[in-house]
Amino acid sequence: MTVPAIMILGTSSHVGKSLLTAALCRNFAQQGIRVAPFKAQNMSLNSAATNEGLEIGRAQALQAEAAGIPASVHMNPILLKPAGNSTSQVVVQGRIWGRISAADYHRQRVAELMPFVRESYEHLASQHDLIVIEGAGSPAEINLKDNDIANMRMAELADARCLLIGDIDRGGVFASLLGTIELLDPSERDRIRGFVINKFRGDVKLLMPGIEAIEKRLQKPCLGVVPHLTDLKLDEEDSLALEGRTSHPWDADHSSSRRLRIAVVRLPSLSNFTDFDPLHAEPSVSLRFCRTADEIAHADVVILPGSKQTVDDLRWLQAQGLHQAIRDHASRALTIGICGGMQMLGMAIHDPQGIETQGLHSGLGLLRIETIMSKEKTTVEARGSLAQSQLFGHAVSNLPLRGYEIHVGETSYLSGSTSFSQISRHSETHTIADGCVSEDQRTLGTYLHGLFQEDEFRHAFLRAAREFHKLTAPEQLLPWKTIRQAELDRLALTVRESIDLETILSWVGISSAVRAR
Repeated sequence: MTVPAIMILGTSSHVGKSLLTAALCRNFAQQGIRVAPFKAQNMSLNSAATNEGLEIGRAQALQAEAAGIPASVHMNPILLKPAGNSTSQVVVQGRIWGRISAADYHRQRVAELMPFVRESYEHLASQHDLIVIEGAGSPAEINLKDNDIANMRMAELADARCLLIGDIDRGGVFASLLGTIELLDPSERDRIRGFVINKFRGDVKLLMPGIEAIEKRLQKPCLGVVPHLTDLKLDEEDSLALEGRTSHPWDADHSSSRRLRIAVVRLPSLSNFTDFDPLHAEPSVSLRFCRTADEIAHADVVILPGSKQTVDDLRWLQAQGLHQAIRDHASRALTIGICGGMQMLGMAIHDPQGIETQGLHSGLGLLRIETIMSKEKTTVEARGSLAQSQLFGHAVSNLPLRGYEIHVGETSYLSGSTSFSQISRHSETHTIADGCVSEDQRTLGTYLHGLFQEDEFRHAFLRAAREFHKLTAPEQLLPWKTIRQAELDRLALTVRESIDLETILSWVGISSAVRAR
């Protein structure tokens, strides 16, 4: 592998590897370097559809966006999607490869999958000047290290120069940096050229004695200290991020100008939670991820999100009594189902082949649709418009829609049903019906993820929802797409001001001639 490669390793999960990789891609692209992100193996329920009609981790799609290039399946050749009972669905180069246990995967399947990793990496390397590789978790998980394809084995394959990231916000950053290095083999330690401390709050001068001491212990330089960026409006890869989210309190405010209360049901197998980031950012919205009937009772809008295990999550709703809480809510307020959430709102889910849980499963009965689970997964970008010029019974313009589908199962319409939209998939010119709207127009469902990222639709949605609840029109509506690009630039600038990027580029011999090209 002759193309230069930089690899971002972490002392643990959720230390900031994904966003730092995005920041480096943004900075290097701004310097004229043809850069692409890569992650050999990702474990996440937050995924995206590529232009090829294939599935990758959401983080790699964000990193591609930061680099200014289309997302490709080769940026994340192995995607593990946890499916419960210590098993995962394995997606290889964008398509379902199988469903296996963690033990089977680590003990037997790695050698089988490594050729796909090599093939995808070589494909990217042939088209770019530089690859920025993201590791997974920690490279020092000694119980899994022999079969770890995402960290040091990948570093060796790409002959990558590695940067180790530690998260000071968690505490114990110096011990985690030292412990990670100590648990690596000598040849692996040599690949790590330096380290960065991430998510720092406070006066850097107070940190310097610790940095100087750890530099001596590690015999490796600190390339910088990245400050904690508050309220960064970019995709999080890990649902751990939900733990740290704050929401505006649902207080006793009954004024017509109060925030619209949106409850997203936090399903056990919740997927693609970043669908709701644009709503969460809106000043006129108070959005919560909820698990109780009481919170649902106080919501104006309840959203059933996507799910990796739709039938299991439907059963969970029923066991918790939330199915009845949602039905009660739907009789007086607004309910939305996205992807698996829409399937749950239907009359029934049939699973004759045992794709998830074999048998016939009764849905919530709020939409006149039925779904049959199938082995084939639909993974495609789509665009279209509303089937009717109404939302929740209120007139709207002919809104353009855009998003992507990632689902198992085909949904059919029962008599008396009405579709939500007409869409065309990727490059196709003909349209098909998508989603469903209830007869009273209070409940709707769609297969489209990413729907709320479209400013025109989201703004119309908020106006209609507030009008339905006799709330005043929102005083301010955000330009999400513009904000997203500005946030990528903010992240890149912060990293550029905090990290010695010239030294990092010197590790791989990137010259000013390449940057000026």
